[in-house]
Amino acid sequence: MRNKVGKVLKELRIEKGLSQAELAEKLNNEISPSAIGLWELNKRIPTIESCIILADFFNVTLDYLAGREE
Repeated sequence: MRNKVGKVLKELRIEKGLSQAELAEKLNNEISPSAIGLWELNKRIPTIESCIILADFFNVTLDYLAGREE
């Protein structure tokens, strides 16, 4: 299965009107802007811990973040 986290993450971030740096700041810099950028470009895959932080922030399920549900 192709990684869809990056695409979903970018869509969620843009919906909130946040830059990568602003998202990192909202997450108390637990995740760096460069990591967010690499994930959105599908150059890296986030850890499960990072996915949980993102899912909690955006109030979505892990399945949604992974592109497994609409």
